[in-house]
Amino acid sequence: MTFDVSYSNRSKKFLKKADKVIVKRVIEKIEKLRKAPIIHDTKTVEGSKGLFRVRVGDYRILYEVNYRNNLIGIIKIDKKPRVYD
Repeated sequence: MTFDVSYSNRSKKFLKKADKVIVKRVIEKIEKLRKAPIIHDTKTVEGSKGLFRVRVGDYRILYEVNYRNNLIGIIKIDKKPRVYD
């Protein structure tokens, strides 16, 4: 079973502007999440219900999982200090 992925406008903007190498790594990580939304390096975001984060180098992908609709919502992709703003 694979999950569909929806991107927020913020994450689409990041993927358009970011360096191609970073974008490739981020997309590869998101493809892994489509197969299994909670992987070995997934962590929950403290203070928020149902929000997860996964690392890609210095970057973080914030996302939520909707099991009922088989959907992963990519909320934000950014460097560590900015991603939690």
